[in-house]
Amino acid sequence: MARDTLTGSRIRERRIILGMKQAELARRVDISASYLNLIEHNRRRIGGKLLLDLAEILGVEPSVLTEGAEATLIGALREAALREAEAGAELDRLDEFAGRFPGWARLLAESRARIDTLERSVEALTDRLAHDPHLADALHEMLSTVTSIRSTASILAEPGEIDPDWQRRFHRNIYEDSARLAESSRSLASYLEAEGKAAAESGTPQEEVDALFEAAQYHIAPLDAGEGADAVAEDLGHELSPIARALLRRAFRRYAEDAALMPLDKVLEAVVVTGTDPLALARRFGTDPARAMRRLATLPADAPCGSVGLAICDASGVFTFRKPLPDFPIPRFGADCPLWPLFAALSRPMSVLSRVLQSAGRQSGAVTAMAFAQPSGPPQVNREPVFEAHMMIAPAGPRSSEIPEDVGITCRICPRAACPARREPSLLGDGLAQGF
Repeated sequence: MARDTLTGSRIRERRIILGMKQAELARRVDISASYLNLIEHNRRRIGGKLLLDLAEILGVEPSVLTEGAEATLIGALREAALREAEAGAELDRLDEFAGRFPGWARLLAESRARIDTLERSVEALTDRLAHDPHLADALHEMLSTVTSIRSTASILAEPGEIDPDWQRRFHRNIYEDSARLAESSRSLASYLEAEGKAAAESGTPQEEVDALFEAAQYHIAPLDAGEGADAVAEDLGHELSPIARALLRRAFRRYAEDAALMPLDKVLEAVVVTGTDPLALARRFGTDPARAMRRLATLPADAPCGSVGLAICDASGVFTFRKPLPDFPIPRFGADCPLWPLFAALSRPMSVLSRVLQSAGRQSGAVTAMAFAQPSGPPQVNREPVFEAHMMIAPAGPRSSEIPEDVGITCRICPRAACPARREPSLLGDGLAQGF
């Protein structure tokens, strides 16, 4: 139903909210109650003076009656319906629902957004608790200290006389270990409470580089303008640790090389035709798919092809670059799903693998993941090549006819009980742990 044909529904809804009888509203605008009834059931179009009079009596702007809910609200409801396709929401009556029940429509859209936020928070916290090296070291230190205290206390508790000198030493050890345990506990509590920048600063060098790219929205304008990679790295990364600055210089040198071979203005023109297809873009510029994937992932946020995600890993599966999407998070500390085509590409180098994926257990849209692995660096005599894999992620879109394959983000929060690739039980239920 077209949006402008729902004016009557909005008039009726507004009248009911105000507690006004149909006959009273009809009398005040000088029309019959039967005619107003036809209007409210969208059987008569209205405009001109009658619309203005109704809007004035109902206390709203005329545009509220004719235009209904905002486009952003309609879009949010449509997205929620597409993500829960099995619910069978009537998309053809979406405008009618938003127009007649704007409060419920806003509640549904806001709930959908809150669910997305909570899902991302749970994934990030689980990833951090499971794989954060600082957290693992702190817990190991605490357990070691507790074990030391217990061992010393058990000696003191044994029957029999203990030499006074040794007794003093044991007491001193317990005191020192207790002080260290208290300090470790305070440090761990402070770390877990850290937020934002403070948490990022305590991470690894690679995390520092990831945070810089994220803050720049993955587009480094000075490099696209032709400035030197090392100079830009020194300017933007002066607050990073020395190791992180070295990683940043390497990343910026590759970015500058990509920008020189695929200039920004020409790429922006090309993606109007190629969209997010890295193969088509690579053919257009005579380059490899991996470079095209990197270029698509570093375009400005307002690029005509939209935003795409990217994961790059070395042959061990460790990420050297990560740009997640809201519908497809990428764990910060590894332990990713082995079913991703990113890892399959390492066993099938120089082949482009494409799959439609959906994150299992998440209310998210499907994505198209294209993966490609190739040697990193020039060939060497009598040396096996070292491979690097790229996986570009883009929204699958409503035209995709392929049934999405459920994959996890990481085993600890994946609900797929029968997955043959599972490494460890899930935290989401006892049933999975029992079947592991």
